[in-house]
Amino acid sequence: MAALEAALRDAVDGEVRFDAGSRGAYATDGSNYRQVPLGVVVPRSLDAGARAVEVCARFKAPVLSRGGGTSLAGQATNTAVIIDWTKYCHALVSVDPGARTCVVEPGIVLDELNRRLSGHRLQFGPKPSTHSHCALGGMIGNNSCGASAQAYGKTVDNVRRLEILTYDGTRMWVGPTSEAERARIAAEGGRRAEIYLGLERIVAAYLADIRTGYPHIPRRVSGYNLDSLLPEHGFDLAKALVGSEGTLVTVLRAELDLVPVPPHQSLLVLGYDDICAAADDVPELLRHCSPGQLEALDGRMAQLMREEHAEVRDALDLCLACKGCKSDCPTGVDMATYKAEFLAHHYDGRPRPAAHYSMGWLPVWALLSRLAPSLVNSALHAPGLARAGKWLAGVDAARRAPVFAPQSFVQWWRARAVDEPDPADERTVVLWPDTFSTYFHPSVAISAVRVLEDAGFRVAVPTEAVCCGLTWISTGQLDTAKKVLRRTLRVLRPYIEAGTPVIGLEPSCTAVFRADAPELLPDDQDVRRLAGRFRTFAEHLVRHAPEGWQPPALARQALVQTHCHQHAVLKDDADRELMRRAHLDADVLDEGCCGLAGNFGFERGHHELSLAVAEQGVLPAVRAAAPGSLLLADGFSCRTQIEQSDTGRRALHLAEVLALGLDTNLPGEHPERLAGRPPEPSRASRWAITAGAAALTAGAAVLTGRGAARRLRRAQPGTRDT
Repeated sequence: MAALEAALRDAVDGEVRFDAGSRGAYATDGSNYRQVPLGVVVPRSLDAGARAVEVCARFKAPVLSRGGGTSLAGQATNTAVIIDWTKYCHALVSVDPGARTCVVEPGIVLDELNRRLSGHRLQFGPKPSTHSHCALGGMIGNNSCGASAQAYGKTVDNVRRLEILTYDGTRMWVGPTSEAERARIAAEGGRRAEIYLGLERIVAAYLADIRTGYPHIPRRVSGYNLDSLLPEHGFDLAKALVGSEGTLVTVLRAELDLVPVPPHQSLLVLGYDDICAAADDVPELLRHCSPGQLEALDGRMAQLMREEHAEVRDALDLCLACKGCKSDCPTGVDMATYKAEFLAHHYDGRPRPAAHYSMGWLPVWALLSRLAPSLVNSALHAPGLARAGKWLAGVDAARRAPVFAPQSFVQWWRARAVDEPDPADERTVVLWPDTFSTYFHPSVAISAVRVLEDAGFRVAVPTEAVCCGLTWISTGQLDTAKKVLRRTLRVLRPYIEAGTPVIGLEPSCTAVFRADAPELLPDDQDVRRLAGRFRTFAEHLVRHAPEGWQPPALARQALVQTHCHQHAVLKDDADRELMRRAHLDADVLDEGCCGLAGNFGFERGHHELSLAVAEQGVLPAVRAAAPGSLLLADGFSCRTQIEQSDTGRRALHLAEVLALGLDTNLPGEHPERLAGRPPEPSRASRWAITAGAAALTAGAAVLTGRGAARRLRRAQPGTRDT
């Protein structure tokens, strides 16, 4: 095994993983089967994958190609070297809109393929239930079909040609092969000729059995498609290999037939007395229409689906939406996006949990807090009143409400009254005023302005209300999120058109523009342009600062908690480099999520789990940090979890640390005390709010009592009001 691993590492441009964790992660697929692989190879190119097969053949090690790992019968597991094509080999190689064909690499996910084809109004027809994460290579291996088979058939019906690699190293394109073409191949000789001659002998020997033994049913997906090699079917080797589950060849590329995207879609539900009556009516239905899908559910199945739906809802309630699965799970399934989509459908037309209104609409409440921030803070922390408010808002009673800043970042920016820079000036950057850096920790954004200007950039800040829609996305209010994003795009249009870079400070908001927004608005070109120009604070300073600029030399140890969305979507290479240039000895934690995860840790019933996640590594590491070390956490959630736990420490944004380094020498212990944070409301103001609320309640009760007494006296004979 060690020799095989070493040979693969030496020959293959890719990730070679023989560690126990990787082998365990690939030991399962969508089925109940478990087979621990010999190792895993994640090739960076098709040629690298082919070299992996060559090495394995030399060692006589079995090989198994794997896509999304959605197989339900164990096809994606085996005691073999797993080749995972999904991470790098997922290109849409070419599209021919006129011929309605395309060529793809095996790792491309079906939904992603159809998204890239959407501009041509074309799609790949077969659509399994796992369409959001099944790969085309896996669909070819399994001969997938799904509910759309009524209209578009199985995968085999939509494959034109395949580029294949045999275990002994033969690489060729295969498809329909005429008798003349087979004669030409035979005349050329070599391994390819041997393969075709061998197949011809099989067909000739078993011609009658193949013609009579293969049932002519539309959804036959079992066994090898030997009937595709019949003369009347064009001796189609590509179709013969579809459904062979990787047992015969490795598929490197596929030429596929495409179908037009329907201009409209609708759902018709028909009710029958029993399932037999429904089945009997199918031929009559098909005389009058050509449905894209045709399915039947009996009452018991509908009840089971409702129960399953409830189970899914309960299971997703415990999903932190940290997006760790997007980068760390072999299948790359983004459960945060899945949860948002599920919540959008589940609560369509239904009342939502209180937390969806309180925290899902946080940007609105934060904007309204500007009317009287001190009063709002006092009310949110007032004895008795705060507890009642949390209960109404669906917030866990153990959580403390974050404190709104007396002056928001945008208010500070307006008061600064600087001239608006030209969007086309190459020195201009837009600093994104996210909700958290604007209303709760404006010191972060103010520090970023200070550092960016020190580096020679001219900073612009949108002063109209803008938002990425993060809180609406995380609570599944996707229609509202799209409206918010479209409004933001209108505000940013001058900068988008000028190609001005936009700098994000809050990782979760930056990740929205880089990943979630293009998925929500796939046809919006402004979203695509903005995604390409949206950068993290560190990315811009490391890669685009003027030559010669250096950050301040801080010469400190730093304990760094990377935000989950940054880890999953943005990565932290630039942050590490910027910290290195600032002479920070950074210990970047590999402890996972902080546990707060946006609204998750605030929602009622999640507090204990939120802290349990944090206690897995983040909080113990913070408590063990030296008093003089810097604690860095760019995510507002991470900073809040650290501050609201019994660590005795506060965390800073990297922008705050660099700005402090520009202005002063950091103190020897607890350097975070120099960063500005909104003060907690005083005890007197909190009790005053409670007393005022009690007085109003008592007054209302008195007035209500007097009114009731008057009505009672009027109802009694012989009495009148005096």
